Amino acid sequence: MEIRPQVSGTLDKVFVDEGAKVSEGEPLFKINDLPYRAIYNNAEANLHAAEASMANAQLEIDKLTPLVQNKVVSDYQLKTAKATYQVAKSNVEQAKATVSTAEINLGYTLIKAPVNGYIGRLAKKQGSLVAPADVDALTLLSDVHNVHVYFSLSETDFVNFKEQYPGQTLNDKLKRLPSVTLLLADNTAYGSTGKIDMIDGQFDKTTGAITLRASFPNAQGLLRSGNTGKVRLSQFHNDALIVPQSATVEMQDKTFVFTVADSNKVKKQPIVIIGKSGSNYLVKDGVKVGDQIVLSGFDHLQEGQVIQPVKSTDKIAKN
Repeated sequence: MEIRPQVSGTLDKVFVDEGAKVSEGEPLFKINDLPYRAIYNNAEANLHAAEASMANAQLEIDKLTPLVQNKVVSDYQLKTAKATYQVAKSNVEQAKATVSTAEINLGYTLIKAPVNGYIGRLAKKQGSLVAPADVDALTLLSDVHNVHVYFSLSETDFVNFKEQYPGQTLNDKLKRLPSVTLLLADNTAYGSTGKIDMIDGQFDKTTGAITLRASFPNAQGLLRSGNTGKVRLSQFHNDALIVPQSATVEMQDKTFVFTVADSNKVKKQPIVIIGKSGSNYLVKDGVKVGDQIVLSGFDHLQEGQVIQPVKSTDKIAKN
């Protein structure tokens, strides 16, 4: 979140350094408060003067009331005194509001951390003039005790994903979704699992994908805002074949395997991949149970080439 000043002034003190961990309520910056303190003191003085005027108006009412009752003075004078009191009372209320505003602005000169988190880059240094309308924030504060990870699913994957879990509505399904794993940039798994807690209301028209959010606990602060990675989630596939990833070749955004016919001729066969399981691909179409594929040594194979295969104990397995 952005940390911005609520009042203008000179930045007197910077209590934190870039990257520092701060707690909620901890002071971050101090704006010169002398002008705001003077405004506050003046508002206090005006309040005291207004209160004195109201007290004086009350005394006038107290003095005239018995005189009117005894018909010493006319009722008009008492009514005038009461009107004067109401004006004085309004002035007191207005003065109190002015004091309250001045007190708020004075409090704004000390900028505190709204939440626990980590300080980002400091855009302003001590002595800089700051204002609420500044383009750049004073700094960014990352609240990372619980990290939101956003990822996307294609329309087909999303339909398959949500149909696997019970529930009449998406909220019902969200409650029943299994935990997900976060793979960091080095492909190691983050120590804690996360929970999918949000699904966007619409698909992106450009990518044809929908955004989901998973929340991960981050008590140790290992994850930071801007981290990248991959989200691994579980899906169940019926009648899917397992093909070793090492036995595939990628060409022009397609994945192929080399199948071996009875005549030992090889054929480059495209396959449709629907997921991964360890080091294997889950294949929906392109090969069937019992097909023989080349597991290794296919770097220089050509379509229709006759080979002398050495059979492996590995077979295309059915999931």
